[in-house]
Amino acid sequence: MDLTERLVDRQVVHRGTYMTFTRDTVLDADGAQHTRDVVLHPGAVTIVAILPDRRLLLVRQYRHAAGEALLELPAGTLDRQPDGSLEERLRAAKRELTEETGYRAGQWRELATFFTAPGFASELMTMFLATDVSPDPDYRGPDPDERLILEPIPFDDMLALAHSAQVRDAKTLLGLYLVDALARAGEVPELSPR
Repeated sequence: MDLTERLVDRQVVHRGTYMTFTRDTVLDADGAQHTRDVVLHPGAVTIVAILPDRRLLLVRQYRHAAGEALLELPAGTLDRQPDGSLEERLRAAKRELTEETGYRAGQWRELATFFTAPGFASELMTMFLATDVSPDPDYRGPDPDERLILEPIPFDDMLALAHSAQVRDAKTLLGLYLVDALARAGEVPELSPR
């Protein structure tokens, strides 16, 4: 069975700061026409940053759509460059880690790339593991529009919070479980038993 849908028309409903909302008309392989509401997003990055003492750098911020403050991995949207291209993902991750936490990392590893909500959004997020993490001596605090609280939390405590359904952010859950699996396989020395 061919599951492909071909775009035949796109109407822009609204252009936001970095997202565009469209109503797409698509044609399926059987020739039937359908309407899809879509959020076009430039993409994003998220970071699992491990401090030398096995704590993870997390941020707590209010999320209007969720109606609550969520505990999350640092993350951010890719910036659009002056020529219209998108910021390189690793560069964005390094920028976001420093902007949101005041830390930088000496070692970076790409862990996964995934769609955050493929039923209605094009956002493709790349997750990085950051190690050899230390405070950035040039950090002057978060940008004025960044309203968040830095919360370094021991890795094992974060896993316990995730297992007890106290972590409600999908990228954070994915990051915790992925890094836990890698640590159990011996691929994250920073989390090996002491």
